[in-house]
Amino acid sequence: MSFAEPILLAGFILVPLALLAYGALQRRGRRESSAWANPALAPSLATARPGWRRHVPPLLLLLALCALVAALARPQRTVAAPQRAANVIMVTDISGSMNATDVKPDRLSAAIAAAKTLTDKVPDTFRLGLVTFSDFAEQRVAPTTDRAQIKGALGQLVAEGGTAMGDGLERGLFAARTPVPNADGSGVRRLPSVIVLLSDGKNTSGTRDPVDVAREAGSVHVPIYAIALGTPGGEVELRDAFGFMQRVQVPPDIETLKQIAQLSGGRSYTATETDKLKEIYATLGTRLSSRSEKHEVTAAFAGGALVLLVAAGSLSLRWFGKLI
Repeated sequence: MSFAEPILLAGFILVPLALLAYGALQRRGRRESSAWANPALAPSLATARPGWRRHVPPLLLLLALCALVAALARPQRTVAAPQRAANVIMVTDISGSMNATDVKPDRLSAAIAAAKTLTDKVPDTFRLGLVTFSDFAEQRVAPTTDRAQIKGALGQLVAEGGTAMGDGLERGLFAARTPVPNADGSGVRRLPSVIVLLSDGKNTSGTRDPVDVAREAGSVHVPIYAIALGTPGGEVELRDAFGFMQRVQVPPDIETLKQIAQLSGGRSYTATETDKLKEIYATLGTRLSSRSEKHEVTAAFAGGALVLLVAAGSLSLRWFGKLI
């Protein structure tokens, strides 16, 4: 629950003031009664006491006051609404470390299978784009509704080179922000967009810092869903300067990916096996199919206040023959 005018919630200060005033009135009534009544005759004059019932109408009035204050602040509830059109830009690491086999059969194959899962999960009206990065970033497929283009490009990926994650994110953000023509030909517009970043290592190449690009994405409301792929013990074979093969550890840079997601307003994930990665991408496909909308529910609170007021008045008339 949120409020469009939260400053008006300061009106709740009236609640303790009303309680204090009611308590003062009760004490005053008892003093006035004892001032003129003979205690010995009181049982004969008042054969029945209202007891707890005398507090019910004032309590209902107090609840009505709370509902009215909340109504003035314009309460809103968040609901999920279908997303009609959007850009989903997959920014995928194809550096040499993606050949590691700690994620079966290897990291790149797992990434390709998961990307195809996402391709099948998002609505047909969504535009999917594919950007890859190794020593440099490349837009493989511009945002399109043609799923065959995406799957064809995914099937051609080969892992080699360094990790220009910042450059890949910059290219992905550019694709996400590129306007598209309106259906009626009246002009162009920018679609709501998200970036799905998958990487298994630290930024080692390129000119852009991925954290800086994440800040830019957050400033233009393009969240980045960042997935760290691999295990801390993942290794690949690399040839050194003398031509000898060496095994090098290639752990994922989980902390940087978390920071990227946080700064952009997205979310971070960690995948250490193929099935988990597919599950993450499937979940993203479902999540991206809807958007959160705020619906005002002021009328419900105002109506509740009215019902409470009527109930308080009705009970007071029924029990005591007068309005409060």
